[in-house]
Amino acid sequence: MTEVFRAGGISYSYPDGRLGLAEASFGVAEGESLIVLGANASGKSTLLHLLAGLVFPAAGEVQAFGTRLTEAALRDGEFARRFRQRVQLLFQDADAMLFNPTVYDEIAFGPLQLDLPVDDVRQRVEEMVALLGLGKVTQQPPFALSGGEKKKVALAALLAVSPEVLLLDEPTTGLDPRFQRWFVEIALELRELGKTLVTATHDLHIVPEIGDRVLVLGEDHRIAAAGTPPDILGDVDLLLQVNLVHEHAHIHDDAIHLHPHAHLHEHEH
Repeated sequence: MTEVFRAGGISYSYPDGRLGLAEASFGVAEGESLIVLGANASGKSTLLHLLAGLVFPAAGEVQAFGTRLTEAALRDGEFARRFRQRVQLLFQDADAMLFNPTVYDEIAFGPLQLDLPVDDVRQRVEEMVALLGLGKVTQQPPFALSGGEKKKVALAALLAVSPEVLLLDEPTTGLDPRFQRWFVEIALELRELGKTLVTATHDLHIVPEIGDRVLVLGEDHRIAAAGTPPDILGDVDLLLQVNLVHEHAHIHDDAIHLHPHAHLHEHEH
């Protein structure tokens, strides 16, 4: 199967010296839905930023579509233009992505940068508005929307350029259950369309629904494990080790059940 990304021994430290990721090696196949699991500050966002070409490893290398992803490569106008169209990153904070005066303008911005005819831009916007249910807010300023609506607009803006790969950074964080369910349904639709998804999350409940394979990052910023969703979610010792569950966790039918500490050592069922 064709690989979209190949990371070989990549490490990254922030300018202040904090370690972001250590000696990570993995691949991402075309059409795969890869979940990157880890506790807060384990390196999930760093990994996505490396795949997006926003930062570059201090050691090791990232290949994208068979080409080494470097600052020099992204100074190549043709490669950079093609890469930025093929790979899109949804930031954890949607506010960091929204800057146009209206939702319509936000969604149209990307296609306009591709020099598409106006009618084609309008069609793409209308398709995204319909797909994500944004018809009532197209003329509103993005900053006035709810958190869930902002995530929808940010995702619509990415999808409007028709990327092959979506890097999704904590897409369900801060969303109520209704919007979390909406994200799962959208992710399933994108999988059916053949999109490659890399989703960084600590939300275990979405993993079995949208994931083909899971990478687990430990708090030492290294890959602690890799496997299928049932294998990873069934390994409670691993999940305890990487601080994704507490000690009162167990699995029923591939679903994780979490229980609070009880003074009498009893579990709620």
